[in-house]
Amino acid sequence: MDSCKANHSIECTVQQCANHCKTSNYCSLNCVRIGTHEGNPTMDQCTDCKSFVQKTM
Repeated sequence: MDSCKANHSIECTVQQCANHCKTSNYCSLNCVRIGTHEGNPTMDQCTDCKSFVQKTM
């Protein structure tokens, strides 16, 4: 049984993240940090989830 406490305010489809709820497309964190790798972001591809933690297998 998955004991993840889904935060229904934070949708997420990144299944490789340790904070992703396995049985639903939600994050388990209370809040996430969003950042950018660009000096002047102009597209959604320029933004990053800085709360990402790679899931260990």
